Amino acid sequence: MGDDFSSISQKELFLKLESSDKGLTEEQARLRAREYGLNEIPEKDKRTFFSVFFSQFKSPLILILLAASILALFLREYTESGIILGILFVNSLLGFYQEYKSEKALGALKKYVSFKAKVLRDNNKVEINIKELVPGDIVFLNIGDIVPADTRILDSQELYVNESAITGESLTVQKSKELVDVNDSSISKKNNFLFMGSVIAGGLARGIVVSTGKNTIFGKTAVVLSAKEPASDFQKGINNFGGLLLRVILYITIFVFGVNAFLGKGILDSFLFAIALAVGITPELLPVIITIALSRGAIQLAEKKVIVKKLASIEDFGNIDILCTDKTGTLTENKLSLENYFDIDKKTSKEIIEYGIMCSSLLSKEKLSFGDIIDVAIKDRADKDKIFISGYKQVEEIEFDYKRRRRGIVVEHNGKRILISKGDPLSVLGVCSHLKKQDKLFPIKSHELKARKLFEELSKIGLRVIAISYKPIKAKKDYAVSDEENMVFLGFLTFADPPKDTVKNSLEKLMHLGVSVKVLTGDNEMVTKTICDKVGLEIKGRIILGSELEEIDELEFLETIENNNIFARVTPEQKFKIVSGLSKKGHVVGFLGDGVNDAPALKVADIGITVDSAVDVAKENSDVILLKKSLRVLSDGVEGGRKTFGNTMKYILNTTSANFGNMFTLAISSIYFKFIPLLPSQILLANFVSDVPLTTLPADNVHETYLKKPNKWNTKFISRFMIFFGLLSSIFDLITMAIIWFFLAPNNPKMFRTVWFTESVLSEILITFAVRTKKPLWKSKPSKLLVYFSILGVLITLFVVYFPPISKIFQFSSLSLPIIGFIVLVLFFYLVLVEIAKRKFYASKKNNE
Repeated sequence: MGDDFSSISQKELFLKLESSDKGLTEEQARLRAREYGLNEIPEKDKRTFFSVFFSQFKSPLILILLAASILALFLREYTESGIILGILFVNSLLGFYQEYKSEKALGALKKYVSFKAKVLRDNNKVEINIKELVPGDIVFLNIGDIVPADTRILDSQELYVNESAITGESLTVQKSKELVDVNDSSISKKNNFLFMGSVIAGGLARGIVVSTGKNTIFGKTAVVLSAKEPASDFQKGINNFGGLLLRVILYITIFVFGVNAFLGKGILDSFLFAIALAVGITPELLPVIITIALSRGAIQLAEKKVIVKKLASIEDFGNIDILCTDKTGTLTENKLSLENYFDIDKKTSKEIIEYGIMCSSLLSKEKLSFGDIIDVAIKDRADKDKIFISGYKQVEEIEFDYKRRRRGIVVEHNGKRILISKGDPLSVLGVCSHLKKQDKLFPIKSHELKARKLFEELSKIGLRVIAISYKPIKAKKDYAVSDEENMVFLGFLTFADPPKDTVKNSLEKLMHLGVSVKVLTGDNEMVTKTICDKVGLEIKGRIILGSELEEIDELEFLETIENNNIFARVTPEQKFKIVSGLSKKGHVVGFLGDGVNDAPALKVADIGITVDSAVDVAKENSDVILLKKSLRVLSDGVEGGRKTFGNTMKYILNTTSANFGNMFTLAISSIYFKFIPLLPSQILLANFVSDVPLTTLPADNVHETYLKKPNKWNTKFISRFMIFFGLLSSIFDLITMAIIWFFLAPNNPKMFRTVWFTESVLSEILITFAVRTKKPLWKSKPSKLLVYFSILGVLITLFVVYFPPISKIFQFSSLSLPIIGFIVLVLFFYLVLVEIAKRKFYASKKNNE
């Protein structure tokens, strides 16, 4: 598309885009979709089939081992070279299969998260996925919408746009349909243009799409720039631990190579042995296990109606210890019904509901916005009572804001204009000078106290109350908040929003998970208290009003939000401050919101949570999207996050301690033996076979005690675990090695290696069942998959030892029954020792935190 769409008339615009004021037909849209493609930006970090495969070889140690095997090939060590290459290939193939399957599964989840656009097709306003937008489509945009494509404005009302995604400027800019100078092509001067990725901060607009996908300004920029997201705490923890492990590996490798080369065991053999040890101690499946665990967790959460936008968010989700949420739709059903409409004497007044309809987005089909839940409830009751409005035209809107807490609409009828105000009763009463009842006007002062008391009575029984006022007003070009004065108070609209039946159980489950719930609502304190009482949410301290938060200093503010859990009449800015303050206090805070003004709090929260029906800007700033706004769904998500994190930790603890112990044993023993205790190919094979059961840990069961509190990444704990159980393993292994060498295989390196290979692989598989839980292993049921794959690992071990063609390649000897009996006995004693040591390890306060 060209650059001159901002300076041509609407008539020329329609001609150039081959469109009209009635929009495109479905047939035209279908043909253009073929020509221009989907309206989407190519993913910068999307991993292809080949990128996932080759990523399996990106480890420096793997590359060194590949180089060493090639060197061995040139030195005519064909068998050794082939074995190393074969094991590396099979290991990488296993990692590739699991990781690519996880990538595909995660990609499938994206179908749950979609953004909609309101468009005109065949002269009918419909909602479609933004991917289906094409040039020439007529689109309708409201506050909170993310602009789905580069769009020329056709009509607008008080339109303000945040273009920070395009220009980097955080201040909103006003837009209109007015033509711009053809000679000025800068983005900042195109005030009749809306650019893909910007956000409607205020007002309404109707526009025509001129560019989609990669042809938009945003698309062209996104293709060039790389905007990788910062690492999460979990990723930082992995990186820090990886650095520690790399140093350990480097020291051991240099030490082992130097000592064995010095002792005359051959430069190549010593080098291959040292590198194989380095690979053996490396948890090379860690990236794969993490991807499998997180993607599996994401899929399981999706089945529970929880969609995670980023895999790394799962860990944060599980770590939530405070949940901040609104009342409406979370504690209540969010199914408002208009119960009644009456004046100050509780007499039903048809005029009140008529003015309520006129002060809404449902008066005219030409109105650009869709109705909100209050407006829909008013209209439904009006239809039921056969109350219809005709002859009135909406002229202008004075938008709702959270400070004045009301909305104004100017309507026209028979050439006369009326300003109608609808909103919080105290706010509406504050701008009224008179009150109307029985078709007569009275000064408000003599009735204001009665009106306030009636409002309180209604609120105390859990009804949501909206007040209506009006006044005749002169015709003029623009209307503002200052016009809302000397209004005439008409009466109240009362709405019922019953509490959810499932809330009590959900609150109990969150409490069981160690998650505190704090309610942040714009509703009044009386309705809030009634609902909290009905759902069994204990009020800690007292209900804090938003006005109180404005009057205290930062220190008192932090103490207030820490010690109280119900906040009423709070503004979006105060929600942001509360969430931010709780994070400063060291909490992991989840915030559940779905409105335009919830976006700042969603962004600052450790885990921003919204719903699929939320406005675009809320979904964009969230980490998790609930397909159903429910505390029960959310608690399932927290539990799922903790299970995922727990299973990831199982692999890390198991493999690092086992590998460290085995490799430390081999490194020390190689000093005393005149031969290398295990050949490089045997080390790699042992590492591969013992890893087979570990690939199932992401699907393992997690004991319920692990779910009772958040569990964060703790590098110090992992290091202590690795050293404690690694050294325990080494001491036991060195004793076992001595018994094998002096009693079972004296002066027989081949038999020694076979016995040691078999014992070390089987012990690592067996000990997985012990170290996977703090509890005694018989009190923590493993998954069937872990059991099956462990049996498979045992069978593979016996197969490579007893099947002559394979055992010959790896230079193994067949084991006699007495030796097998010895190995079984060793495994039993080792398991008992680990269980005793585990009890002592977790008895330490610092290891049990």
